[in-house]
Amino acid sequence: MEQMLGSFQSDLSSISSEIRTLQEQSVAMNLRLRNRRLVRLQLGQLLEELVVPGAMISTILEAPVTEPEFLEQLQELNGKINSVKEQAFRETVACADVQHILEKLKIKAVTKIRDFVLQKIYSFRKPMTNYQIPQNTLLKYRFFYQFLLGNERTVAQELREQYVDTMSKIYLSYFKSYTSRLMKIQYEEVAEKDDLMGVEDTARKGFFSKPSLRSRNTVFTLGNRGGVIGAAELEAPVLVPHAAQRSDTRYPFESLFRSQHYALLDNSCREYLFLCDFFMVAGPSAQELFNAVMGKTLAMFLKHMDTYVSACYDGIAVFLCIHIVLRFRSIMAKRNVPAVERYWDTLLELLWPRFELILELHIQSIQGTDPQRLGCLDTRPHYITRRYAEFSSAIVSINQTFPNEKTNALLGQLQVEVENFVLRVAAEFSSRKEQLIFLINNYDMMLGVLMERAVEESKEVEGFQQLLSARTQEFIEELLSPPFGGMIAFVKEAEALLEKGQLERLRGEEARVTQLARGFSSTWKSSVEALSQDVMRSFSNFKNGTGIIQGALTQLIQYYHRFHKVLAQPPLRSLPARAELINIHHLMVELKKHKPNF
Repeated sequence: MEQMLGSFQSDLSSISSEIRTLQEQSVAMNLRLRNRRLVRLQLGQLLEELVVPGAMISTILEAPVTEPEFLEQLQELNGKINSVKEQAFRETVACADVQHILEKLKIKAVTKIRDFVLQKIYSFRKPMTNYQIPQNTLLKYRFFYQFLLGNERTVAQELREQYVDTMSKIYLSYFKSYTSRLMKIQYEEVAEKDDLMGVEDTARKGFFSKPSLRSRNTVFTLGNRGGVIGAAELEAPVLVPHAAQRSDTRYPFESLFRSQHYALLDNSCREYLFLCDFFMVAGPSAQELFNAVMGKTLAMFLKHMDTYVSACYDGIAVFLCIHIVLRFRSIMAKRNVPAVERYWDTLLELLWPRFELILELHIQSIQGTDPQRLGCLDTRPHYITRRYAEFSSAIVSINQTFPNEKTNALLGQLQVEVENFVLRVAAEFSSRKEQLIFLINNYDMMLGVLMERAVEESKEVEGFQQLLSARTQEFIEELLSPPFGGMIAFVKEAEALLEKGQLERLRGEEARVTQLARGFSSTWKSSVEALSQDVMRSFSNFKNGTGIIQGALTQLIQYYHRFHKVLAQPPLRSLPARAELINIHHLMVELKKHKPNF
């Protein structure tokens, strides 16, 4: 029993010793495991960055660049090249093992990319069918340029220069050809230096007289031309010259200008965004690259516009072009493309002075117009005032969306000259009545055209309303003078005496008052009838004529009412002729019968 217990105790001691040994071994193994894991973590990452897998080598060497696998392996290769550069900087010895392989793969990738991109760029030289250059097909390969920029800058620079050179020539060729073909579908008859507002009809060269031009708007009328700056037409597809020639369709210059510059706007936006995206540029660098691509085209545009505008006398066309530029500039600002901003400014610097010059030529032509050379005059609206009304309303209606003070000032000068011209022509008539009829007809016509086409609150409308009102009032007095002048003169004299308190001086006027009262009672109906017929013959605008008749009858009632009041004063109250006076209300009822009906 003792031996057995001793043996058991001895076994326990040895087990305890073994457990301690196992514990020590476990701790040592854990330490080694942790150390190996740390080594594996760092070394594994390094190996992953440095080791070049066979799949990458075969793909870069053999796969076409258009395959998605090539792009994927190229991105991997780019990462490994950058890692090796970083590790080489840290003097990692293992880099030497893979550098030559990576260098060979890089050279192969650069060669394939260069050939592919050059081929793409050269393919743009093929004739376009839809007036759009398909450079956006390169965008899905934008990483190719990024790879070249990081690994072979000389090749990247070569591709960039090749792209700029090719695209610059393509754009110049396309827009030169397009502009040339557009100008062939312009109206054959254009405004000339004789097509000025103050030029006599007899001296004008066919611009208004050719029957073949019936479908064409004249230089003074807006007609449908304003549609070019409307929402529907402004961003409509560009004109296709050969289709227009087949159908023998012709366009005014502003429509050609819109089409030409909408094509420019569209291509410029696309080109600028492509350059920023593919060549990874922004700000001044992007602008500089864009100028390198589009500079020659923009210079050609400016030369073409300078040549055309310097010989243009169509003020409405030039003003519409100005507003097309303002709208296109706004569209590009919304698209956040500042590329053509300087071009728009230069274009406006061409167009504004020409528009001002054309307006000044119109002003000078009206200043130099001699009414005596205009031939036989009549009291109807003059053709020069109609031209002014059409032209002024056209400019005012175009100017509403982008108001410009310079335009308002020029129109103000033109209006002053036209008002002076109307007064000069009116002075040629011998009688004041004819002068007033001429003035009223012209003011009414100009006001009607302006209110129809422009806003009612414009300065031009307000000015002519005041002139028309003043001349109409004067004409009514002139109209009432022959049949009722005696009564009107007496009423004014009597009211002046009444105001001074000298009514006693009316006592000697009984015979005159009796004659006036009896004369009015016997002749007023025939006089009013003659007056109405005279007015309707004198005024070309029926509505204006009826308004004048209404005004004249109202004024007549007021004078007769004042005549009643004067006769009711003490010196004349007992006059027998008072009994012969017509009742005011009866007179009003009778005069209403003479009111013209529409």
